[in-house]
Amino acid sequence: MDRKRLNELERRDFVKLSVGAVLVGSALSSRTSVWAQEASRPEIRNRRETMSYRKLGRTEIVCSRLVFGCGAALTGGKAVRLLDRAFEAGINCYDVGSDIYYKGSERSLAPFMKEHREDIWVISKAPTSFRGKAHDEISVGQAREGAAYWTKLLEASLKDLKTDYVDAYSLMAVNNASLVQSEEIGNAFRKAREGGKVGHFGLSTHNNAQAVLEAAVKTGWYDLAMVAVTPGGWYDWDSKDLAKDTPSLSVLEPFLEGLRNKGIGLIGMKAVRHIAPKAALGKGDPTAFDGHYDASVKAWPFNPYQRSYAYVLAHGCDVVNADMQNFRHLEENLVVVNPDAVAV
Repeated sequence: MDRKRLNELERRDFVKLSVGAVLVGSALSSRTSVWAQEASRPEIRNRRETMSYRKLGRTEIVCSRLVFGCGAALTGGKAVRLLDRAFEAGINCYDVGSDIYYKGSERSLAPFMKEHREDIWVISKAPTSFRGKAHDEISVGQAREGAAYWTKLLEASLKDLKTDYVDAYSLMAVNNASLVQSEEIGNAFRKAREGGKVGHFGLSTHNNAQAVLEAAVKTGWYDLAMVAVTPGGWYDWDSKDLAKDTPSLSVLEPFLEGLRNKGIGLIGMKAVRHIAPKAALGKGDPTAFDGHYDASVKAWPFNPYQRSYAYVLAHGCDVVNADMQNFRHLEENLVVVNPDAVAV
């Protein structure tokens, strides 16, 4: 059987899986006014009845609560076949990243972006050149060099995306609070925005997250924050484990709510990485978060990965970014953000 035929069969099988799971969710959660409330909001791009949406902070972005993580998924064009199904399901936000890290992902997204440009939001990101430790104090020279590097990668991203404008562009994998607050970084974003190249400024962080986020609030520059967070608390990409001494998400929730109240849209990421199989850099223990769930959460009709996403959505994050590389994962994740689903 050829690959195209195999992919079509895989897709149909898991569309059926999704429908069945949504029916289970419907039995436990009647359709209330959720859809009516969301339908009344202006300019919800690619709005579908099977998707829930959330406005991100002070931006005009009303985002599907499931964000399609394009970075690793589209590297080398691996999961391009999922994009049409994601759009059909109501996903309207696509997060990608610079070619410096995600080789070819922006180029892989470009044709889809062109076809649906007015119906989707596109976020990309790039690192700076600063390689200091989390608690180092950045110098003016280092900040200036880092800002120039980030600007260079922004220009390259626009070229790879075949566009002259992206809805948001972020500092990628930032762990240093002094870098976040650097005037050189702020000036680089303002120049890009004034040049009509980018709409909003954001950051992504999965190390020293709380200090980074506190610094971002102080500046007033950052509209979006993509944070590595799980039901068990902060996730540390460096150790591939929960951050040392992290509070649980239930304890962190007021802090996240405070960020949202300051106008920062929160995008959760790495919500299931800790429990993923070891081949996917996880711990291979899908029960690892069970101690953080009460009886009502354990009763949700979800598998461990769905439950983790739903819990993060219900405890402080506006939306969740998922790196989906096959139809099974996409369909399972779509169940969680259906308006009939428990918790969201």
